[in-house]
Amino acid sequence: MTGYPATSIVIPAYNESARIEAALREVVQCIRAQGWNTEVIVVNDGSTDTTARQVLDFAITAPEVRLIENGVNRGKGYSVRNGLLQAQGEIVMFTDADLSAPIAEAERLFTAIRNGADIAIGSRWLDRSRQVHRQPLYRQLFGRCFNLVTRLVMGLPFHDTQCGIKAFTRAAAQTVFQLQTIDRWGFDPEILFIAIKRHLRVEEVSVTWGHDSRSRISYLRDGLQMLRDVWIIRWNALRGRYNGPIRSVERPVT
Repeated sequence: MTGYPATSIVIPAYNESARIEAALREVVQCIRAQGWNTEVIVVNDGSTDTTARQVLDFAITAPEVRLIENGVNRGKGYSVRNGLLQAQGEIVMFTDADLSAPIAEAERLFTAIRNGADIAIGSRWLDRSRQVHRQPLYRQLFGRCFNLVTRLVMGLPFHDTQCGIKAFTRAAAQTVFQLQTIDRWGFDPEILFIAIKRHLRVEEVSVTWGHDSRSRISYLRDGLQMLRDVWIIRWNALRGRYNGPIRSVERPVT
């Protein structure tokens, strides 16, 4: 690739040796088939397995791919922030390593951005017919309850804050992620709260999505932490944490 890529895809990864190669193969095949000028950034979140080595080996024949190391385990929110703040594209996005939303769905988000949105977020609930493999009922219940909390406590108007595919203009990403404070699972509602507070246009986009049963989230431990994070966000807002200046981040000379 010459110059800066048009788009960047960030994949946070923690102990993803079982699926990272398949995910990268699917992503690279898609961007080549679509003719996208895209970089792919895997952020290794202190994995104790062979995730990092597999990414480096894959990148030997796929120059679109590069690896960023957190060094130690910091959490998904930290990994997404680390990747997006270093991404070089004019449109930047993140997606989960399980590709529950097929990577081709990224074009739907890119289109929303090109049509004027600052941020485009995938949604599993705008069109339920696009759910090709639905979650178990208890997971659906948890997700809907958490979404209700974000609406009541934070005033977020979205049907789905937790879908793991979101895209941003470069400027919007620099604004939102420089102000983000939550490093683990509860970061999604925080970045959306910041976006609204900073008067960014957020568009919710229906995406095809299939549940992956290998998800590592603990609905007791992580659920309680996410509820705690909601109140941290409100406290941050009261303290003016999200009103700070945004520094200009220059891209390296290519």
